[in-house]
Amino acid sequence: MADKIDVENPNTPAKTTRVDAAKYTAMKTAILAVVPSGPAGHTAARIKADVLPLLPDALFPAGATAGWWLKCVQLDLEAKGVMTRHTTKPLTFSLV
Repeated sequence: MADKIDVENPNTPAKTTRVDAAKYTAMKTAILAVVPSGPAGHTAARIKADVLPLLPDALFPAGATAGWWLKCVQLDLEAKGVMTRHTTKPLTFSLV
């Protein structure tokens, strides 16, 4: 059985979900490498484009499921206070 990690969601604060630890960690590392701090932020589309080359092909062959994992980790980082969303149009995200 694969190692799992608990993730949080700011929209449902009392609930956690268990997900694959290797994929979570790979996506988190990539997100932290590309998302800036401060009010400028990046859109979700830009973050996805920037993280794709950083993801291991063994876990994300040809970027498969990267969008789902990006959202999963982004929401978890928001819930943990590591990442914030800005009320811009389109939404932008930055590290706290």
